[in-house]
Amino acid sequence: MNSSYYAKLYNSGAKMIDKLRELLFRIFKKESFCGKIIDKLITKEIISYLFFGVLTTVVSWVSYAVFIRVIPDSVNSSGADIPFGLADTLKIFICNVISWVLSVLFAFITNKLFVFESKSFAPRIAIKEFAAFVGSRLFTGVIEWFGVPLLVKIGINQPLFGTEGMLSKILVSIIVVILNYILSKILVFKKEKNNHGG
Repeated sequence: MNSSYYAKLYNSGAKMIDKLRELLFRIFKKESFCGKIIDKLITKEIISYLFFGVLTTVVSWVSYAVFIRVIPDSVNSSGADIPFGLADTLKIFICNVISWVLSVLFAFITNKLFVFESKSFAPRIAIKEFAAFVGSRLFTGVIEWFGVPLLVKIGINQPLFGTEGMLSKILVSIIVVILNYILSKILVFKKEKNNHGG
Protein backbone atom coordinates (compact mmCIF):
# COMPACT_ATOMS: atom_id res chain seq x y z
CA MET A 1 0.00 0.00 0.00
CA ASN A 2 1.40 3.35 -1.00
CA SER A 3 0.90 6.83 0.41
CA SER A 4 -1.87 7.66 -2.09
CA TYR A 5 -3.96 4.83 -0.62
CA TYR A 6 -3.64 6.33 2.87
CA ALA A 7 -4.40 9.82 1.51
CA LYS A 8 -7.61 8.51 -0.10
CA LEU A 9 -8.56 6.69 3.09
CA TYR A 10 -7.93 9.83 5.15
CA ASN A 11 -9.92 12.02 2.75
CA SER A 12 -12.80 9.52 2.90
CA GLY A 13 -12.77 9.80 6.68
CA ALA A 14 -12.83 13.60 6.46
CA LYS A 15 -15.81 13.47 4.09
CA MET A 16 -17.64 11.14 6.48
CA ILE A 17 -17.11 13.63 9.32
CA ASP A 18 -18.45 16.46 7.13
CA LYS A 19 -21.54 14.38 6.27
CA LEU A 20 -22.08 13.55 9.93
CA ARG A 21 -21.91 17.26 10.79
CA GLU A 22 -24.42 18.09 8.04
CA LEU A 23 -26.80 15.41 9.31
CA LEU A 24 -26.52 16.59 12.92
CA PHE A 25 -27.08 20.22 11.88
CA ARG A 26 -30.32 19.14 10.17
CA ILE A 27 -31.47 17.74 13.50
CA PHE A 28 -30.05 20.52 15.69
CA LYS A 29 -29.80 24.10 14.49
CA LYS A 30 -26.20 25.28 14.41
CA GLU A 31 -27.08 28.25 16.63
CA SER A 32 -28.73 26.05 19.30
CA PHE A 33 -26.93 24.85 22.42
CA CYS A 34 -26.56 21.31 21.02
CA GLY A 35 -25.52 22.72 17.65
CA LYS A 36 -22.72 24.70 19.28
CA ILE A 37 -21.49 21.60 21.13
CA ILE A 38 -21.58 19.58 17.89
CA ASP A 39 -19.70 22.37 16.09
CA LYS A 40 -16.95 22.25 18.72
CA LEU A 41 -16.70 18.48 19.24
CA ILE A 42 -17.50 16.85 15.89
CA THR A 43 -14.50 18.11 13.95
CA LYS A 44 -11.91 16.41 11.82
CA GLU A 45 -9.22 17.37 14.32
CA ILE A 46 -10.97 15.95 17.38
CA ILE A 47 -12.24 12.79 15.67
CA SER A 48 -8.74 12.19 14.24
CA TYR A 49 -7.20 12.84 17.66
CA LEU A 50 -9.54 10.32 19.30
CA PHE A 51 -8.99 7.73 16.55
CA PHE A 52 -5.20 7.97 16.69
CA GLY A 53 -5.37 8.29 20.48
CA VAL A 54 -7.02 4.87 20.57
CA LEU A 55 -4.33 3.47 18.24
CA THR A 56 -1.61 5.04 20.41
CA THR A 57 -3.16 3.40 23.46
CA VAL A 58 -3.18 0.06 21.62
CA VAL A 59 0.53 0.52 20.79
CA SER A 60 1.19 1.25 24.46
CA TRP A 61 -0.79 -1.71 25.80
CA VAL A 62 0.44 -4.24 23.23
CA SER A 63 4.09 -3.23 23.58
CA TYR A 64 3.74 -3.37 27.38
CA ALA A 65 2.24 -6.86 27.17
CA VAL A 66 5.04 -7.99 24.82
CA PHE A 67 7.85 -6.61 26.97
CA ILE A 68 6.34 -8.02 30.19
CA ARG A 69 6.68 -11.44 28.53
CA VAL A 70 10.09 -10.84 26.92
CA ILE A 71 12.01 -9.22 29.77
CA PRO A 72 13.05 -11.94 32.23
CA ASP A 73 11.70 -11.97 35.78
CA SER A 74 15.28 -12.04 37.04
CA VAL A 75 15.45 -8.27 36.39
CA ASN A 76 13.47 -7.87 39.63
CA SER A 77 16.27 -9.35 41.71
CA SER A 78 19.30 -8.56 39.56
CA GLY A 79 20.82 -5.96 41.87
CA ALA A 80 21.25 -5.82 45.60
CA ASP A 81 21.45 -2.01 45.41
CA ILE A 82 17.74 -1.71 44.63
CA PRO A 83 15.90 -0.33 47.69
CA PHE A 84 13.55 -2.70 49.44
CA GLY A 85 10.06 -2.53 47.97
CA LEU A 86 11.19 -1.35 44.53
CA ALA A 87 12.79 -4.55 43.27
CA ASP A 88 9.44 -6.27 42.73
CA THR A 89 8.17 -3.42 40.54
CA LEU A 90 11.36 -2.81 38.53
CA LYS A 91 10.29 -5.04 35.64
CA ILE A 92 6.88 -3.33 35.45
CA PHE A 93 8.59 0.08 35.51
CA ILE A 94 11.03 -0.85 32.70
CA CYS A 95 8.28 -2.32 30.50
CA ASN A 96 6.11 0.71 31.15
CA VAL A 97 8.83 3.20 30.14
CA ILE A 98 9.61 1.29 26.93
CA SER A 99 5.93 1.15 25.98
CA TRP A 100 5.64 4.89 26.72
CA VAL A 101 8.57 5.73 24.42
CA LEU A 102 7.08 3.68 21.56
CA SER A 103 3.61 5.17 22.01
CA VAL A 104 4.96 8.76 22.11
CA LEU A 105 6.86 8.19 18.84
CA PHE A 106 3.72 6.75 17.24
CA ALA A 107 1.57 9.60 18.61
CA PHE A 108 3.96 12.27 17.34
CA ILE A 109 3.98 10.90 13.79
CA THR A 110 0.20 10.43 13.60
CA ASN A 111 -0.59 13.77 15.27
CA LYS A 112 1.85 15.59 13.00
CA LEU A 113 0.62 14.05 9.75
CA PHE A 114 -3.06 13.31 10.30
CA VAL A 115 -4.45 15.28 13.24
CA PHE A 116 -2.81 18.68 12.91
CA GLU A 117 -1.62 18.14 9.30
CA SER A 118 1.86 19.57 9.72
CA LYS A 119 3.52 18.26 6.57
CA SER A 120 6.91 19.96 6.88
CA PHE A 121 9.88 17.71 7.57
CA ALA A 122 12.42 20.52 7.46
CA PRO A 123 14.79 19.68 10.32
CA ARG A 124 14.29 23.02 12.11
CA ILE A 125 10.49 22.69 12.14
CA ALA A 126 10.33 18.93 12.79
CA ILE A 127 12.81 19.13 15.69
CA LYS A 128 10.94 22.06 17.25
CA GLU A 129 7.61 20.21 16.95
CA PHE A 130 9.10 17.00 18.30
CA ALA A 131 10.70 18.77 21.26
CA ALA A 132 7.43 20.54 22.12
CA PHE A 133 5.45 17.34 21.70
CA VAL A 134 7.79 15.24 23.85
CA GLY A 135 7.98 18.03 26.43
CA SER A 136 4.19 18.06 26.73
CA ARG A 137 4.23 14.29 27.17
CA LEU A 138 6.84 14.23 29.94
CA PHE A 139 4.37 15.30 32.61
CA THR A 140 1.90 12.57 31.69
CA GLY A 141 4.83 10.24 31.08
CA VAL A 142 5.89 10.59 34.72
CA ILE A 143 2.32 9.83 35.76
CA GLU A 144 2.38 6.71 33.59
CA TRP A 145 5.90 5.57 34.53
CA PHE A 146 5.29 5.75 38.26
CA GLY A 147 1.50 5.46 38.36
CA VAL A 148 1.33 1.90 37.08
CA PRO A 149 3.92 0.46 39.52
CA LEU A 150 2.34 2.50 42.35
CA LEU A 151 -1.13 1.11 41.64
CA VAL A 152 0.34 -2.40 41.42
CA LYS A 153 2.13 -1.82 44.74
CA ILE A 154 -1.06 -0.71 46.51
CA GLY A 155 -2.94 -3.77 45.31
CA ILE A 156 -4.45 -2.98 41.91
CA ASN A 157 -2.39 -5.75 40.39
CA GLN A 158 -5.04 -7.97 38.88
CA PRO A 159 -3.75 -9.40 35.60
CA LEU A 160 -5.86 -8.86 32.50
CA PHE A 161 -5.37 -10.78 29.27
CA GLY A 162 -2.76 -12.80 31.16
CA THR A 163 -0.58 -9.70 31.65
CA GLU A 164 0.71 -8.63 35.06
CA GLY A 165 -0.26 -5.08 36.01
CA MET A 166 -2.54 -4.61 32.98
CA LEU A 167 -5.51 -3.28 34.99
CA SER A 168 -3.28 -0.56 36.45
CA LYS A 169 -1.94 0.17 32.96
CA ILE A 170 -5.48 0.65 31.61
CA LEU A 171 -6.59 2.91 34.49
CA VAL A 172 -3.53 5.13 34.15
CA SER A 173 -3.92 5.21 30.33
CA ILE A 174 -7.42 6.68 30.61
CA ILE A 175 -6.11 9.56 32.74
CA VAL A 176 -3.11 10.06 30.44
CA VAL A 177 -5.20 10.21 27.22
CA ILE A 178 -7.40 12.96 28.67
CA LEU A 179 -4.42 14.96 29.96
CA ASN A 180 -2.52 14.55 26.67
CA TYR A 181 -5.37 16.09 24.70
CA ILE A 182 -5.65 19.04 27.09
CA LEU A 183 -1.89 19.65 27.06
CA SER A 184 -1.66 19.31 23.27
CA LYS A 185 -4.38 21.92 22.76
CA ILE A 186 -3.09 24.34 25.40
CA LEU A 187 0.69 24.00 25.00
CA VAL A 188 1.81 22.26 21.82
CA PHE A 189 -0.79 23.12 19.20
CA LYS A 190 -2.28 26.24 20.78
CA LYS A 191 -1.75 28.32 17.63
CA GLU A 192 -3.65 25.84 15.46
CA LYS A 193 -7.05 27.14 14.38
CA ASN A 194 -9.88 24.71 13.81
CA ASN A 195 -12.54 25.57 11.26
CA HIS A 196 -15.34 23.05 11.86
CA GLY A 197 -13.11 20.11 10.97
CA GLY A 198 -11.39 21.69 7.99
